[in-house]
Amino acid sequence: MIPLPLSAIAEMTGGAVHGPPDAVVDGPVVVDSRQAAPGALFAALKGERADGHDFASAALAAGAAAVLAQRPVEGPCVVVPDVQEALGRLARGVLDRLPDVTVTAVTGSAGKTSAKDLIGQLAGRAGPTVFPPGSFNNEIGLPLTVLRADAGTRHLVLEMGARGIGHIAYLTGIAPPDVGVVLNVGTAHVGEFGGRENIALAKGELVEALRPGGTAVLNADDPLVAAMASRTEAEVVTFGRSPGADVRAGAETLDERGRARFTLVTPEGSAPV
Repeated sequence: MIPLPLSAIAEMTGGAVHGPPDAVVDGPVVVDSRQAAPGALFAALKGERADGHDFASAALAAGAAAVLAQRPVEGPCVVVPDVQEALGRLARGVLDRLPDVTVTAVTGSAGKTSAKDLIGQLAGRAGPTVFPPGSFNNEIGLPLTVLRADAGTRHLVLEMGARGIGHIAYLTGIAPPDVGVVLNVGTAHVGEFGGRENIALAKGELVEALRPGGTAVLNADDPLVAAMASRTEAEVVTFGRSPGADVRAGAETLDERGRARFTLVTPEGSAPV
């Protein structure tokens, strides 16, 4: 994270400083006290089985500069009404101070983590890139990923999951995307959503949140995804096997070990993969 004094963190999160306001957080933001390092900010989340406030002293002893907490602790802290919400507000505040970062967000019922990893590895060739390990795609994992970005970061690749309508809208409020990738609309959690159409409604919140000048990358083979083009004013790029896709795979084969080969067809030319 970019170095920030506690006064700035309090301003971003709507909190109050307990301790020296000019104390600087210049280490990582963590939610596990065992990961606390010199200069870190420990977010004392309260879960069903454990309360992070009980581990604040351990985090500070490990070198954390301060604690983001819902009640005062024995040491420097910023006290906020809700730590999880404050974590998101802090991530948005930091991202707003990084105007040179391109945010790419990926969603879909399947394949989000693999696609995020592939995009992150490719973006890394174009400049310093941050993308999460595993599937840090919720209200806690996403802001923690954003907060790993610093002044040198040029690409931030995020995975966005949804358990219901409005969840992706909340995540894009933390990290408004420049590029939004929607892979598919499946049947995962269909019972919670009440049908595939509602899943599509939730996933499409990603393209609705694209920044001006942004790009929506949509699966041409999935009618529910392709229809999301009508929900954005951004440039739309389609991919898939469909002949009309802007970027498509053709001449697909599998070898004896199940490994795919295909011809990647793009407006700029073709290449074997």
